[in-house]
Amino acid sequence: MHIEPGLVDAGKIWLSYVTGAGAGLYALKLAGDAAKERGLASLVARTAATTALVFSFFEILPHYPVGVSEVHLILGSTLFLVFGAAPAALGLAFGLLVQGLFFAPFDLPQYGMNVTTLLVPLFGLSALAGRIIAPKTPYVDLKYRQALALSTAYQAGIVAWVGFWAFYGRGFTAENATSIVSFGGAYMLVIIVEPLVDLGVLAVAKLAARFKANPLFERRLYEAA
Repeated sequence: MHIEPGLVDAGKIWLSYVTGAGAGLYALKLAGDAAKERGLASLVARTAATTALVFSFFEILPHYPVGVSEVHLILGSTLFLVFGAAPAALGLAFGLLVQGLFFAPFDLPQYGMNVTTLLVPLFGLSALAGRIIAPKTPYVDLKYRQALALSTAYQAGIVAWVGFWAFYGRGFTAENATSIVSFGGAYMLVIIVEPLVDLGVLAVAKLAARFKANPLFERRLYEAA
């Protein structure tokens, strides 16, 4: 969902620095909580894993431009369920940064917009998980409707933020609105695929329950809250 260069001009891009910094600070707060809960080594290991995965998602998985942005299979809900909120957030931010620094420097001016668009929906997904998943339910026991709700919330958040940046940058024109609708429609394919990926990954994790004490994985993956 990379924001295209030029979508928001230099005179307006300051807002992305504010939102990106806010998202980053909240991610660091989550990281501090995660380090207290599982230890710094666990946080670093999980963040390294999510960073590598996010970079792979952006570089290897199919992605194509539609409307005002690009459609990616980001698997944000998968990262959240397997590794936890803080490692998922840090991995999204670092993976995006690595890609920008070494493979797509033209994306760096849009980094604040892109990191906001990725992280804020993840925070919303985390809050939703607390509401729709019973306290005694480990993530490996999620049902399809729960995985669908999490994925839909994350992808809808991405579409909403992309739409916000597009309207902020280009104004409320019919052409701009059409491009945003095209992008949002294309993301419906992601909403269909991602819950199936989530359930597939969780099924594998359930079969590999002997790793439940491994600090590389989110504790809630196997244990009830």
